[in-house]
Amino acid sequence: MGSVNFFLNFLANLEFYEVDTKSVSNTAKLARIKISDDEAQNLAIDLTKIFDWIEQLNEVNTEKVIPMTSVTEMAMLSREDKITDKNNVDLIFKNAPDMPEDDRKFFTVPKVIE
Repeated sequence: MGSVNFFLNFLANLEFYEVDTKSVSNTAKLARIKISDDEAQNLAIDLTKIFDWIEQLNEVNTEKVIPMTSVTEMAMLSREDKITDKNNVDLIFKNAPDMPEDDRKFFTVPKVIE
C-alpha cells in the first residue's frame, strides 16, 4: 500500500508537458531503438495524449477509494522465507555460460556501460 501511495503522490506532483520529437528521438537513442523522424513525431503525439490522460486521472477524487492489488477480492499468499538450495555452489555455477579460467566462483557478464 505504501508503494501505491508513493506512486499516486508522484503522479500528483508531476507537471505534464507536451512531448517533443527531440525528446522521443533522444530516448530512443538511449534505448538503442532505431526510429524514423515520422515515428518519433507520432510517438510524441501519442505520449502527449497519454500524459494528458494521466493528468485527467489526477483530477478524480479518490480519497475514499481503498487501494487494491487486484480487481477481485483476494488474500495475499505468503510463505516462510527459508533457504532451500542448501548452498549448492557447484550446481549453480554448472549453468554459468562464462566461468573464469582460474575456477573462481563468480558470474561474468557483458559490459553494459561504455
